[in-house]
Amino acid sequence: MDVGSAAPFVPPSRRLADLREAARTCTGCPLHCDTTQTVFGEGPDDATLVLVGEQPGDQEDRQGHPFVGPAGRVLWECLADAGVDRDSLYVTNAVKHFKHERQGTRRLHKKPSTAEVKACHPWLDAELEAVRGRVVVALGATAARSVLGRSLGINANRGRPFEQDGRTAIVTFHPSAVLRASDEAVAIRAAIVDDLRLAAAASGA
Repeated sequence: MDVGSAAPFVPPSRRLADLREAARTCTGCPLHCDTTQTVFGEGPDDATLVLVGEQPGDQEDRQGHPFVGPAGRVLWECLADAGVDRDSLYVTNAVKHFKHERQGTRRLHKKPSTAEVKACHPWLDAELEAVRGRVVVALGATAARSVLGRSLGINANRGRPFEQDGRTAIVTFHPSAVLRASDEAVAIRAAIVDDLRLAAAASGA
């Protein structure tokens, strides 16, 4: 199903400040209707390592910053364990608005559809053009589809370098997988740390 596109809202500028300002008023797909705000990427424009997640969560939507909720805490811990300076990274999401369903007073995460990921992709393209990071890490299957343009299994492909638009792309688990897992949580967390360490070495971060 066609849900629209962010393309008409993306300015020609590739300055992050201009992109961030333009994204604030994006209504390119219906996901903007029941959210607090657009959650754009953050980090230096000369970052050599870019991390792409799925979408903002409840806390990200409320605070306006990526990776500030429970999964974000896992990500920052994994980066610290991998020896990566978080201030040297650019972090963003494949989708810039929080898709959810309401259950009483709670807003529960819903996975973005393929059409919604496609609709928001012009923003990610613009960010990658602005930052020019040498290595892009896709966190989870939705991010991998957005970065690589196709679906692939994380278990079978994690830590493997893909060449994509002149960059190296690496896929790994989304940090929320650590929170959802029980018996495998330790192994998934260790895999994320290993993959982040590999990506950082390849990028020079």
